[in-house]
Amino acid sequence: MISQGRAPCAGMAGARTIAPPNAGRRAGGGDVFRGSLVALVTPMTESGDVDHVAFGRLLDWHAREGSDGVVVAGSTGESATLKDAEAAELLQIAVQRLGSRMPVIAGTGASSTALAVERTRTACELGADAVLVVTPYYSRPPQEGLYRHFSAVADASSVPVLLYNVPSRTACDLLPETVERLSGHPQVIGIKEATGDVARGREILERCGDDFLLLSGDDPTCRELIGAGAQGVITVTGNIAPRLMREMVEAELQGDQDAARELDERLAGLHTALFVESNPIPSKWALGRLGLIGPGIRLPLVGLSERHQATVLAAMRRAGVIE
Repeated sequence: MISQGRAPCAGMAGARTIAPPNAGRRAGGGDVFRGSLVALVTPMTESGDVDHVAFGRLLDWHAREGSDGVVVAGSTGESATLKDAEAAELLQIAVQRLGSRMPVIAGTGASSTALAVERTRTACELGADAVLVVTPYYSRPPQEGLYRHFSAVADASSVPVLLYNVPSRTACDLLPETVERLSGHPQVIGIKEATGDVARGREILERCGDDFLLLSGDDPTCRELIGAGAQGVITVTGNIAPRLMREMVEAELQGDQDAARELDERLAGLHTALFVESNPIPSKWALGRLGLIGPGIRLPLVGLSERHQATVLAAMRRAGVIE
């Protein structure tokens, strides 16, 4: 059933969106989808069922802590093991629960173009404020295939589209020249660039212009990338330290580099500890220690091994999120 909380799709009667597609600064991208946007984990029970109560608790926590937006059913949300109906229900809950408090971005990528198009249309109908579309994994298409893939998704979308490049997970690299081609599409407003290569970020900005939204997808280098012109980060660390992450990002955006550097030093341990095993294994363990979610995770992922637990706990203490 389609949510009644926010309007299902741009252009429908009574539609309410945070920023209408193609209005001002490339669909409002630079003004709305900025700051510390959190790639949410998907809480699960020990049996592996999605825990909707814990998910609602996380949404409320991020609203209180000041996160600038959330991504639902992205890589950190275990999208690879979520059924489409589960992802749609999570999106619907987020849209209804958050109202107008912050943007809700839906992960709609797939290795199949047809499936990515279908997921994007569903997200649009359910009221997502934007979609985040990862490069098609496993098939390893050439750059022309990537261009056509993202163009097809953007053609089908009535909300802003964010490209997502994370070759370390997908074995597929969206090169800056292809990003430049795609930036000409009116629905493509920006990219989550997760290579950790600041020079590449600068090249993307040079090729695509100031109106194109660059978001970091790599927490350890996000402060430096923001200093180079990015508008924010889609963060894993923000799952555990949302307020501190937002303060760090905002300080860097405002040009207060000393404050940003000091905050980032407190977060540095989390930036690395949350990847001692495959994401989101450490993040879900840390959130469990905070009492926000249970221990559930889906195979082939498993819980955090004992040998890494002290490392994650030490990083949480260094950041001040736990005593």
